[in-house]
Amino acid sequence: MNDPILSTDHDYSGTAFKPLYVTHVSVTGGSSAHGRATGWARSADGALDLELRMPEELGGDTSGPNPEQLFAAGYAACFHGALSLVARQHSLDPGSIMVKATVTFGRDPADGGYQLRADLVVIWPGVERETATPLLAQATALCPYVKMTRQGIPATISLAPQTPG
Repeated sequence: MNDPILSTDHDYSGTAFKPLYVTHVSVTGGSSAHGRATGWARSADGALDLELRMPEELGGDTSGPNPEQLFAAGYAACFHGALSLVARQHSLDPGSIMVKATVTFGRDPADGGYQLRADLVVIWPGVERETATPLLAQATALCPYVKMTRQGIPATISLAPQTPG
């Protein structure tokens, strides 16, 4: 059974980006001396409200999630959703699918700054490799996180206007 809202059965052939969902998250507070995100991440709807911490390997105390963990969770969840949709379209039960994401934070040799690397591993018990492989390819083409990691995304960075104090 296909999800009535998110489905490739609802073809879209427009020439412009069609927003389906928008979210807003703010990160505030935390230490800035080390150049890493710590502090609080909160979504406008309150569903996300957590303290960000540096990983132990970078001098943190590991008492909270870090940006790489949040990205890994989003990446794995998005791909899991895309693969589940494709599986249902092929009359397969997606209930046993597990997607493991590995995100690595490191130095970018091109400019000395920082870079992320990401790897996904799909575990799908009971489904033969010959069946799963083309479905993974379909999910790869469908998943916006895969597109983002391969192609980049349109993004703007701007400074908010100052309000008179």
